[in-house]
Amino acid sequence: MSTTAVLHAEWIKLKSLRGTLLSLLAVFGATLAVTVLAFATVGRAEADNADAEPVFDAFYALNFGQIAALSFGTTAVSSEYVTGALRISLAAVPRRGLFYAAKTAVVGAAALLVGLATSFAAFLGGQAFLGEYAIGLGHPGALRACLGGGLYLALMALLAAGLTTLLRSGVAVLSLLIPFLLIVSFVVGDVAGGAAQFLPDRAGQQILHEDPTGTLGAWQGLAVTAAWSTAALLAGWWALRRRDA
Repeated sequence: MSTTAVLHAEWIKLKSLRGTLLSLLAVFGATLAVTVLAFATVGRAEADNADAEPVFDAFYALNFGQIAALSFGTTAVSSEYVTGALRISLAAVPRRGLFYAAKTAVVGAAALLVGLATSFAAFLGGQAFLGEYAIGLGHPGALRACLGGGLYLALMALLAAGLTTLLRSGVAVLSLLIPFLLIVSFVVGDVAGGAAQFLPDRAGQQILHEDPTGTLGAWQGLAVTAAWSTAALLAGWWALRRRDA
C-alpha cells in the first residue's frame, strides 16, 4: 500500500470516529469559550493591573485547550486498541513504520491546523473585549505567540499519541498527563526551581511570553517540548515494533 493511501486511510479513520473528532473540535471550542468568558468579565480589570503581561495573558485559555489536545492525541490512538481494530490495520499495512508514521502525521497535521486556528482566535477574540487596552498582532511577540501557541498544542497532542502507543491505554495516559499539567508541574516548579523550566508544558509556554525569562528563550522552550514529544513518539514506535498487536 502506498504512503498516500495509508495517509488517506488514517484521515478517514480520524474523521469517522466521533470521540476523536469531538476532542479535536474541543481544542478550539473550549479555548474560545473560556477566552470569551474570561475577557468579557474580568478582561479590562486584569489588563489595568500593573503586573499584567498582555501577550501571555491573551493565551490564558490555552491551559484548557491543551487538555483537549491531549485528549485528541490519546483517543486518536487508543480507539484502535480498545476496539481491536489495530490488528486489522496492521494486516492491511504490515509495514509498522509506515502505519505509525502515517497515523502520527495525520494526528499532528490535524492538531496543528486546529491549534493555529485556536491560537489566533483566542488572541483576537480576547482583544475584542479590551477596548483601549487591546493589542494587535503587530505588538511585540504577539504574532510569534500565536504561531507558537498552535505549534505547542500540536506537540502536546503528539506527546499524548506517543505515550498512548507506548502504554496502550488512553485512560492511563490521561490519568498521568492531566494531573501532571494541572498540579505536579506547579509543585515541581516550586521545589525544583530552574529545572522546572525544562518540563514540557513550562518550556513550551515560553513562546507565549513577550519577553521570556529564565534559561530558555521562546523558540528554545518550544524545542524542548518538541524533544519531549519526539521521545514519546520514539518510545511508542519501539513498543509498536516489539509487541504483538
